[in-house]
Amino acid sequence: MSSVHTSPSAQTLSAHLDAGLLSPVRAGTPAEAAVGDGAWLQAMLDAEAALARAQARCGTLPARAAADITAAARADLLDLRELALAARETANPVVGLVKALTAVVAERSPHSAEYVHRGSTSQDVFDTAAMLVARRTLHLINADLRTVAGALAHLAAAHRDTVMAGRTLALHAVPTTFGLKAAGWRALVLDAVERLERAADGLPVALGGAAGTLAGYLQYAGQDADPATVLHELGTAFADETGLRAPVLPWHALRTPVADLAAALAHTTGALGKIAADVLVLARTEIGEVAEPAAAGLAQGLTVHPERMRANLQATGGQLVSERVSAVLAPRIGKTAARELLTRASLLASRTGLPLADVLGQLPQLAGVLSREEAAVLLDPAGYTGLAGPLTDRALATPPP
Repeated sequence: MSSVHTSPSAQTLSAHLDAGLLSPVRAGTPAEAAVGDGAWLQAMLDAEAALARAQARCGTLPARAAADITAAARADLLDLRELALAARETANPVVGLVKALTAVVAERSPHSAEYVHRGSTSQDVFDTAAMLVARRTLHLINADLRTVAGALAHLAAAHRDTVMAGRTLALHAVPTTFGLKAAGWRALVLDAVERLERAADGLPVALGGAAGTLAGYLQYAGQDADPATVLHELGTAFADETGLRAPVLPWHALRTPVADLAAALAHTTGALGKIAADVLVLARTEIGEVAEPAAAGLAQGLTVHPERMRANLQATGGQLVSERVSAVLAPRIGKTAARELLTRASLLASRTGLPLADVLGQLPQLAGVLSREEAAVLLDPAGYTGLAGPLTDRALATPPP
């Protein structure tokens, strides 16, 4: 018996052309299903059905036809793969979709089939579907972001006073707290939520016809139709049927809605990327201040190591708090002299490995000016976190949008 395994057929694999194998970060997430080909197909069908209902509300299409079109506008009644192949001939999926939808409607009512896509154009359907897909996905993304924000709020509150080294260009700067850092992450996430919600609320239907004049819609409205009435009533009804916004002008060549959506998503990506980049630094073996979860969400499963933060604060022998000593010495020996003295003392501490407090205590210029004990207190990182605590409190008091 041969040990060679038979490969699955192409037909079997075609049902899952992109299952996320090479991009597992999205595999299995709610948003994955919301932006897949099946979701796009249903969104285009939803646009066709909504347009038919809107025309029926305006009296330019029989109510029975709108009902038949709506009943037939189901993705499971069409062959997604065949539609994709047909799109190769027309450069967009709407032409084949209209043909297939018309055939399904005709099985119910040949008369109703005459009203599918009446007066419309492919871009009206495709762009409206794009906005439907976007709105549905944004709601899912925002739900995840709110979960992340909640987890970050918990971290910020729990570590309000957990002192750590602040870093500039990966180098120690002055002390901060992990609570303030987590509160900053949360603020970024809430900013993203606000922008995505604003974007979702502003997504418009597309209604313009082939050249943005609504000529086809007006023609089918009848010779006696009032253009102003068609413009207002059809746009309003279509927006109402889809839950989208009615635009002032057709936007098939004015892509502000797409640009606004892209900007909001780019901000969201940047916000989450900032958190990931910070964790990447803090989780390095030689730093070890946080640890990523094995499989859970990053914010929900992040482990904080305060003991490593305390140890790292001592890595420079108190030099990250030298700014505080300089501020105390300035009124005693002068601002310039204090800055120059601290610079020399820091270099000496780095060269000898001695704590900065010891170096300062040995400087003759500071005899009777700054004692070893006072220097040690001033160089305690826990005493120089500024308003990190109150800032964290203020951030956490800000409710989610």
